[in-house]
Amino acid sequence: MAGILHVDMDAFYASVEQRDDPALRGRPVIVGGPSRRGVVSAASYEARPFGVRSAMPMGEAVRRCPEAVVVPVRMGRYKEVSEKVFEIFRRYTPLVEGLSLDEAFLDVTESRSLFGEPASIARAIKDVIRSELGLVASAGVAPCKFVAKIASDLEKPDGLTVVAEEDVVRFLAPLPIERMWGVGPKTAPRLREHGMETLGDLAAAPAHALERFLGSWGTHVRELARGNDPRRVDPERAAMSIGAETTHEHDLRARGDVERALLDHASRVAQRLHAESLHAHGVVVKLKYSDFSLRSRRTLLPEPVADTESIHRAAKVLLDAFPKATLGVRLTGIAVTHLGEGPPPPTLFPDVARAKRTRMEAVIADVEGKLGVRLTRAALLEGDAGGRKGR
Repeated sequence: MAGILHVDMDAFYASVEQRDDPALRGRPVIVGGPSRRGVVSAASYEARPFGVRSAMPMGEAVRRCPEAVVVPVRMGRYKEVSEKVFEIFRRYTPLVEGLSLDEAFLDVTESRSLFGEPASIARAIKDVIRSELGLVASAGVAPCKFVAKIASDLEKPDGLTVVAEEDVVRFLAPLPIERMWGVGPKTAPRLREHGMETLGDLAAAPAHALERFLGSWGTHVRELARGNDPRRVDPERAAMSIGAETTHEHDLRARGDVERALLDHASRVAQRLHAESLHAHGVVVKLKYSDFSLRSRRTLLPEPVADTESIHRAAKVLLDAFPKATLGVRLTGIAVTHLGEGPPPPTLFPDVARAKRTRMEAVIADVEGKLGVRLTRAALLEGDAGGRKGR
């Protein structure tokens, strides 16, 4: 039997802040921008009983938990600690697929002779993370990735849930439909109206019924609900973010030129999301000025995105947060973060425009694949964004 682990660091950003600053331990901590117009990047377990969660507007989070300590995002620090976490993972197997800075799949099937059964390996990894890094992780152990990921979330924090192969169907069947990828708070009520309450109900549903609510993702959802997930742990993927950037031959000075450059980046990023069947909750814009100073702005979105227009729209909003400057822009870039499996989940009231844009990404990818060329959007032909050399 395959031994797949999903290890997820508990409240990672907030836990790092509490570990680094003893004065924060035991207190509700919110990680995010200090502006009340910002969003929450992470919340400690002490803040969560108040309803504080990631991607919530900071103003609302502070209203819900006025005693919380708000600390700024220190992405460099989280990446540094993440590297140490992943080094611990690789002590037990080279087959590590990072999903973000704080979670990964591990295939320990061939590690049994050295380290014991998968459950023992998961327990050892948790213990080493605690003793060496002073942090807490939860783990799920199962024969496949989907079940392992669900299992890791059931007993947080500091959880360890093991699902044997013969127990997979029994384990999944009673779980609420919200445990399924792509079924969120807006889609679940529609499914419930048609008698689908649990993963067992999804497993038994006709494929055409699920496709009506979930699109082409519906057939895959039914297989996952039955515990059928043939995907392998891919150590080459490790996609914690997807980005595109360009160094321009001539500095950009007009906002319209910067927006056109960002449109090009958004298109390239959306195509990668489509190719890898991912969606994103976060968008980052990076600008390097003519004096080589580098600035970035980021946001978490209330709804996941995977299409060019949605990513570009978020990027244009972020442009307003950059300081007003007379310097030219020599480099522009966009990255998407907080990636998730599958296409963006459907909303309660279908967004026809977004669905059309998503289909267009698929058409563009198909045409480019068949012709071996990269299509250019009409908006990018309206002006030359400074001449560019990019990646």
